[in-house]
Amino acid sequence: MRAQLRRAWESRLPRDKAIIAALAAVLGIFLYVWLVHSAWRARAQLHASVSTLRAQAARLDQQANEYSRLRAAPPPATSPTDLRTLLQARIGEAGLSRALVRIDALDVNHVTATFGALPFADWQAWVASLQTLQVRLDTGRIEAHSTPGLVSVTATFTRAN
Repeated sequence: MRAQLRRAWESRLPRDKAIIAALAAVLGIFLYVWLVHSAWRARAQLHASVSTLRAQAARLDQQANEYSRLRAAPPPATSPTDLRTLLQARIGEAGLSRALVRIDALDVNHVTATFGALPFADWQAWVASLQTLQVRLDTGRIEAHSTPGLVSVTATFTRAN
C-alpha cells in the first residue's frame, strides 16, 4: 500500500505536486484555525459557567452558615402573657374576631375557642401561624356549613412548656 502511494506521488507532475502540497497546507491551516476557534469558544462558555457555579457555591455557603446559626440559637422564649390574651391578639391580627363566639381559658397554658362561620382556609392559615409561637392545636371539632368553604370550629389550644 505504501509502495502504491509512493508510485502515485512520483507519477505526478511537479506542478501537480506543488498544487497538492499547497492545498494540504491550506487545509492544515484551516483545520488548525477551526480547532483554536472552537477551543476559544468552549473556554469562554466554561468561564461563564464557572462564574455562575462560584456564585451558587457562595450562596450555598451563606445558607449553610445561616442554617448553622439558626440551629445553634436558643428556641424563642414563650410569651409571659397568658395564652388566652395571646390568642385573642392573634385572632384580631388575623381578622377572625368577627367569627369568634367564645374563648375560655382552662388554665394559663390551655384555651378553648369557639368560632362561628369562618372560611376554612383562613382557619387553617391561622392555626399554622400559631406554631411560630409554640402554640399547638390540641383537640378540635370542625363542622361544615351549608355555604361552601365555611366551617364552625371548637378547638383547644396548648402552649408548649
